[in-house]
Amino acid sequence: MSGDLQRDALGRWVWTDAQGVRHEQVVVVRAYPVTAPELGAGVMDIEGHELAWFDRLDEVEAELQTRLREAMQEREFLPEIQQLKSVSSLVTPSTWTVQTDRGTTRFMLKGEEDIRRLTGRVLLINDADGVQYLIRDLAAMDRHSRKLLDRFL
Repeated sequence: MSGDLQRDALGRWVWTDAQGVRHEQVVVVRAYPVTAPELGAGVMDIEGHELAWFDRLDEVEAELQTRLREAMQEREFLPEIQQLKSVSSLVTPSTWTVQTDRGTTRFMLKGEEDIRRLTGRVLLINDADGVQYLIRDLAAMDRHSRKLLDRFL
């Protein structure tokens, strides 16, 4: 796929396709942001039409790959929980203090149904405010975190 992704003077993303046509205010989206973040990404126009498709991000030229990743990161907000520091109660609702890839935070878990298992190792947790948190690999978490999580699963 040939083309280029750049920012305009206002900081918005612009896609220039192989024919040299500029498409303003584009967004870059992952096809599978949780289960396969490196596979499938598209550049979409303001109306949601696909302008470009990339099967694998790691096969894209390095400069374009960097800009694609930057555009996706700006759009996505899915903090990844790395460690459970504490849980206020072993019944819900409970307040969780966690270490994420974006820092330490606290949130309220309303009920066990707000923890969804996406695959054998991947969990998605919805807090009381609607923010989603990802646990990418349950088995890779420390013993204390797994023990706390087991009480809710």
